[in-house]
Amino acid sequence: ATEMTLHEFQIIGRRKADEKHPNPVIYRMTIFADNTTSAKSKFWFYLSQLKRVKKANGEILSITEKFEKYPQKVKTFGIFLRYNSRSGTFNMYKEFRDVSRVGAVSRLYADMAGRHRARHSTIQIIKVNELPSSKVRRTSIRQYLRE
Repeated sequence: ATEMTLHEFQIIGRRKADEKHPNPVIYRMTIFADNTTSAKSKFWFYLSQLKRVKKANGEILSITEKFEKYPQKVKTFGIFLRYNSRSGTFNMYKEFRDVSRVGAVSRLYADMAGRHRARHSTIQIIKVNELPSSKVRRTSIRQYLRE
């Protein structure tokens, strides 16, 4: 099996300006994707779900790849996600330890595939937070921390 190399992109976009909307609202999203093309596709998918803006009447102002500030330090990440299983849609919170946000999200995809048989396309990442030691909830992660 080929391993996916994820990247973290920050995409800023808006509805195209016209007579009806002279100053459109600007939207910013952090998207985890293989490349810029699929990142833009995910951006429009989520934006059309959340706000009534489609790719046909919108424009992308900027797309930048985000990199880890301290890639040599192991951190704990809390990830909020939503996924479709065979029996419905579920919200979930999981914690992972990794040196980067991208690494933590890659671990999440592998974990969800193993534990829940969730395909990559059915998982929507809502939020990825770096956690201080005091905020770690899961005992399986807490055992690695110094108290």
